[in-house]
Amino acid sequence: MAKTPREFFYDLIQTPSPSGYEEKIQGVVRDYVKDFADDVRVDLHGNVIVARNPEAPFRVMFSGHCDQIGLIVNYVDAEGFVYVLPLGGWDPQTLVGVRVTIWSKNGPVEGVIGRKAIHLLTEEERKRVPKVTDLWVDIGAANKAEAEEHIRVGDCGTIPLDCRELLNNRLAAPATDDKAGLWVVMEALRRIDAAKLNVAVFAVSSVQEEVGLRGAKTSAFGIDPNVGIAVDVTHATDTPTVDKKISGEILLGKGPAIGKGPNMSMKLVDALIDVADANKIPYQLAAENRITGTDAANIQVTRSGVSTGLVSIPNRYMHTPVEIVSWDDMNASADLLARYCESISPDVDYTPGV
Repeated sequence: MAKTPREFFYDLIQTPSPSGYEEKIQGVVRDYVKDFADDVRVDLHGNVIVARNPEAPFRVMFSGHCDQIGLIVNYVDAEGFVYVLPLGGWDPQTLVGVRVTIWSKNGPVEGVIGRKAIHLLTEEERKRVPKVTDLWVDIGAANKAEAEEHIRVGDCGTIPLDCRELLNNRLAAPATDDKAGLWVVMEALRRIDAAKLNVAVFAVSSVQEEVGLRGAKTSAFGIDPNVGIAVDVTHATDTPTVDKKISGEILLGKGPAIGKGPNMSMKLVDALIDVADANKIPYQLAAENRITGTDAANIQVTRSGVSTGLVSIPNRYMHTPVEIVSWDDMNASADLLARYCESISPDVDYTPGV
């Protein structure tokens, strides 16, 4: 039986995909899209590129990255304790006391992230924010030899990959950055009415965003799109201590945030706003005063340039084990992109000033 869109999202969350170790999740993507895609391929970098109407000359690209922040085994000491390095941008404070799975060649190995107990910390140590190098993974091994029977240097690790349903249709999980965006680009592709589609649409499950936006660079070069829209998360600023004068006002559950700034084509931004208004799709606006830390950064400067947009899903507590997104925002994002593709004419020109 085919998976429902909701089941697909849960599969994405529950599949490990640290940067550089995305093979498992890309298999999940390929299996889900086979019933509605006209073409599915994997490039040499590992990006999965899913297309509808791929032979049309005008090409629209969506990018949602499949990689998540994770850990990589760096050293095993004589007592069997495992030391790790971050894959992507962790706040080490969120890792203390967390369960972890190391994904070895022979299967998952369970462990916990340990730190000296608070009773044993010196006064100076209590004041200091821990670094990843102050932490270790305890897999229960008696010594180095036993640990290395189960794991090896270079194995990746993740925190528990589960999803909790909260009030008001909100979901808490690790790696909604950017598995929520990945879900949106594939769901948008599925929702497009073929009878209204006059362009080629390529939805990309891009790799290695968390370590340098790398998959968007290679996939965009291969697709050579006229239009490229990145779908990622952005900081929801409706939580305590966030200064909206600095971070703007982005609210959970009020629709996707359409980015405006130098990383975007203003004509494309206006087109997305027009589509949202015409279809009564809720949206917010996000001011981006610099080149963003999303796939949009590399898409925009591919080859001789791409008309680029950024659609962002509000996310609370980004890069922690308890990121929160709204299912309503995800659905609105997918609708926005699908309706945009149905509206676009193959002779549209987003060249500035033309």
